[in-house]
Amino acid sequence: MKLTDKILAYNSPHPFYTFEFFPPRTDQGFENLLPRIVRMSNLNPLAVSVTWGAGGNTKDTSLNLAELTQSEYRQDTILHLTCTNMEKGMVDEALRAAKECGIQNILALRGDPPRGKEEWIAIDPRFQHALDLVTYIKSHPDFSSYFCIGVAAYPEGHPDHLVDEETELSLLKEKVDAGADFIITQLFYDEDQFISWFRKVRDKGITLPIIPGLMPIQTYQSFVRLTKLTGSKVPAQVMSDVDAIKHNDQLVKNYGVELAVKMIRRITSETDVSGVHFCTLNLEKSVQRVLESLRWIGYSPQVEPTTENLPSGTITPVSAANVATLGLFNMPPTETEVGSGELNKADSWDDFPNGRWGDSKSPAYGVQGPWGNNDAINQVTISQWGNPQSLDDLTALFLKYLHSDIDTTPFSSDPILDESKLILPHLRKLTERGWWTVGSQPAVDGIDSSDPVVGWGPRNGYVFQKSFVEFFCTEEDVNMIEKKVAEKGDGWVHYYAANSKVRGDCRTNVPDDGRNAVTWGVFSGQELIQTTIIERQSFLAWKEEAFSIWLDWASFYRPDSPERKLLENVHNERFLVNIIHHDFKVEEALWTFIFDA
Repeated sequence: MKLTDKILAYNSPHPFYTFEFFPPRTDQGFENLLPRIVRMSNLNPLAVSVTWGAGGNTKDTSLNLAELTQSEYRQDTILHLTCTNMEKGMVDEALRAAKECGIQNILALRGDPPRGKEEWIAIDPRFQHALDLVTYIKSHPDFSSYFCIGVAAYPEGHPDHLVDEETELSLLKEKVDAGADFIITQLFYDEDQFISWFRKVRDKGITLPIIPGLMPIQTYQSFVRLTKLTGSKVPAQVMSDVDAIKHNDQLVKNYGVELAVKMIRRITSETDVSGVHFCTLNLEKSVQRVLESLRWIGYSPQVEPTTENLPSGTITPVSAANVATLGLFNMPPTETEVGSGELNKADSWDDFPNGRWGDSKSPAYGVQGPWGNNDAINQVTISQWGNPQSLDDLTALFLKYLHSDIDTTPFSSDPILDESKLILPHLRKLTERGWWTVGSQPAVDGIDSSDPVVGWGPRNGYVFQKSFVEFFCTEEDVNMIEKKVAEKGDGWVHYYAANSKVRGDCRTNVPDDGRNAVTWGVFSGQELIQTTIIERQSFLAWKEEAFSIWLDWASFYRPDSPERKLLENVHNERFLVNIIHHDFKVEEALWTFIFDA
């Protein structure tokens, strides 16, 4: 059913809401997202939306997920569709596939600039802006009457900041005049700015439904990264509030719920907004809490069976019957041991992702920005990194980052973390060797969860970490590492190593089904929480992205230039290596092993 028809027919004392999901990067993450969507469908959203990666890089998984939500789960689905880097014929292919699945709603987006281009350049010359996509759909005899088309709007200005507000409003009006049926906004946290912008849109003569995009703050790190990516202007008070509690993940999550509730109440009372769009990041608990706080839904025992006065992990006959009646299951079968916090807490077991790795089984693993965006190498960062023409130049660049002379590298969009500073001499020593470090963490043995450097999760807990380090090196180095692990690792050391040439496999001493929990926590009244797990699937997923970064970086330099040849050669010849030492009770264990001659 078309979204606009559903909005017209909507009859409830409270505004409607829609949920946005993205296709996870791993097969296990995808499988575990499905029961989460089923549970969230019981919250009765008006529709759900599925994002589309830049250049169609998630085409198959986006279409697969959208088909499931539309056909299997009976949720009217909005398929995001960008024209970034889209090859000729891909737009038609996607539209026809959506139509075959019964999907009638399309969110038409321009998408991100391709990395390596200062300005956005389309591969298919027919589609250079979202306006072109709207016009095309509305003019095509097979699509014009079938699809309901949504377009994006930017209350705080487009993140590219290419035009001023008045011009931005005129461009929005052009998309509306071309046939757009509804508007979904980029996420924001400044309701004053939104309300002001909303009134200007109405003054422009635009009467379509405007659905504000909202993302409850999940963690401090994701909040900072996504607001930076989207160009959101965070009010000083909000930033101050979040900064004051950034070392307590539970308080950050609670604040995110409270802020979302406050924003929604004000927006829906001071404008004619009739519904909101939640960017879920594939997480469910915060969105559910927002809706409960607004009293838009009742507390559902089917969502979270009551276990009052029972030991954690107890399954009661009532809760089992509820699950069976709904035809749901808490998690798809896994080989994870019982008691890891995943089997009986399906709605929140991955609420505290820690660092890039997280858990590849989580639906939120590999989270992207809103609408499928990813962090991008750009001209500003390129200017910081200069023009590397030799391996020594690359070593010098990574050392500059470790000395805080530059704030970013192609593998890190933020300044070096305080946690990394605990092992900074070791990281510098590795980099001086020509092993360019891109990820690491120190060993931690039962430090208070509120610790400002390594703490995470709720208060009243203790956190633990195994040390690991990740870097690029030569094949000769990998051979040496393998030999040393075999001779001196004594079962304490695991490694993964892979290059760009072999897809879907790696060199490792970890069994095929091995899973290295390298970060975990113990908290009052809760099961053990494992937030960071390194295993084959997560390493291979990251490996593909890591090597693509070298090519993205190379594309900024002209063909046959020394810089491009260097970066492409690194992509073709180097290995990505991850080494884990399991003795978390000895802080220097990993570094002693690596540097011991």
